[in-house]
Amino acid sequence: MSVLPGTYLNLAALFFHARKETTLSSDPFLGKRTHLSLSKDLWSQVALMIMNLTSEHCNISDWLRLEATVKASVYVVTFSFATFITIIIIAIVSQNSKLRKEVRYIFLCHHLLCISSYCGLGMVFQGMRALMANSPVLMCWLVFGAQISFGEGILFTLALMAVNTYLVICWPLKSLSFVDSFKYRILAGTWIMIILKNVCLFIIEGTSSSSVAVLKVEPLCPVIFNGIPARAIGMIFFLLPLAIILISYSLIYQEGKRAGHFNRSNIKARKTVLIHFLQIILHVIPTLIFIGLGKMCGVFFFALNLVLFGVFSFGQCFNPLIYGLWNTDLQSRLCHWICCQLGYSSHTMNSRGQV
Repeated sequence: MSVLPGTYLNLAALFFHARKETTLSSDPFLGKRTHLSLSKDLWSQVALMIMNLTSEHCNISDWLRLEATVKASVYVVTFSFATFITIIIIAIVSQNSKLRKEVRYIFLCHHLLCISSYCGLGMVFQGMRALMANSPVLMCWLVFGAQISFGEGILFTLALMAVNTYLVICWPLKSLSFVDSFKYRILAGTWIMIILKNVCLFIIEGTSSSSVAVLKVEPLCPVIFNGIPARAIGMIFFLLPLAIILISYSLIYQEGKRAGHFNRSNIKARKTVLIHFLQIILHVIPTLIFIGLGKMCGVFFFALNLVLFGVFSFGQCFNPLIYGLWNTDLQSRLCHWICCQLGYSSHTMNSRGQV
C-alpha cells in the first residue's frame, strides 16, 4: 500500500505547472488558445495520475480489514454496556406487575433487545472480517442480514414509542384501550414486515448468484443488500419510521405548547423532547453519510468513516440510558432494585457464614 515519494513529487510538479499555465492563459497579451489548451492537457495528466495512484496503490480489502478491526473493538464495548443496562431494565420491568402491563415499557424492552442484538451481531460480523475467518458467503449474508433486521427494529420501535407517547398525551381517554388491545399485534406486524422484506431481498440477491458462489469461502466477509433495489427499499424503511418519529414529536411539542405545560409545570418534557431529538440525529446523520459515501480507499475516508461510526455507536450505547433510565419511574425502582439485590447478596453471604 506504500506509494513511492517520487510519484508524489511528479504529481506536485505537474500540478504546479498546470496552475502556472492556467494563470498565464488569462493574460490578454499572450496566446490564449495555445496556453489554454496546454493547461487543459496538463490538468488531464494530473487527473490521470491521481486515478492511476488510486487504482494501483489502493487496496480496498486492506482498508476494510483495518476498519473491521476497529469496528469490532467498538462493538465489544457498546454491546457490553448496552446489554448490561438492558438486563437491569428488563429485570426491573419483569419484577413489577404494573410495569409489565404498560405499553411504553413493552416497546422499551423490545427496543433495548434490538440494540443489544444489533451490537452483538455487528461484533460477530466485523470480527469475522477482521480475523479473515474464511467463512462461507451464506453465513456472512445471514449474520449481516440479521443485523440489518435488528437495526431496522431499533428505528421502528422508536417510532412505536413516539406514537404511543403522542396518543397518551393528546388522546388520553381513547388511546389507552386501543393501544392496550392491539400492542402485541402491532409488534408482531412490525416484525413480520421487517423480516418479510429482508427475506425477499435475500432471495432476490441470492438467486442472482450461483450456488457455488453462495457456498464459497471468503476470507473477507461480503455484505448483502448492496444492490440498487435493496438500497432504495432500505431508504424507504429508514425514512418511514424517521418521519413518524419527527411528526409525533412535533405534534407533542405543539400540544404541550398550546396547553401551556411547557411554560409552567412540565419543563422536563421540553428537555426530554430535545434530548430524544438529538439522539435521533446521532442515528440519522452518520447513516445518511455512510450511504452517500460508500466504501472508498484512503486515510481521509478511513478516518471519516471511523468518526461517523464512533458518533453512531455513541448514540447506540446511550440509547438505554436516555430512553430507559431517564424515566423517573425506572429511576426510583432502580434504587429499590439495587437495594434488594445488595440485601439479598448480604443475606446469602451471612447464611453461608453461619453454616
